Amino acid sequence: MTSKSVATALTLYRSRTLTLEQAATVGGCSTAQLEKSARAFAPTPGEAPADD
Repeated sequence: MTSKSVATALTLYRSRTLTLEQAATVGGCSTAQLEKSARAFAPTPGEAPADD
């Protein structure tokens, strides 16, 4: 499992392109690991992306 593959899996899961199980398979990790990563990288309430 690489951080890039997990990041790709998180992107696909969050965009609702894949289910959690499918995204975990793509990322080469378990669904529990993917859920943990999703929580760790969840946006902070009130945080807005910067416009560039």
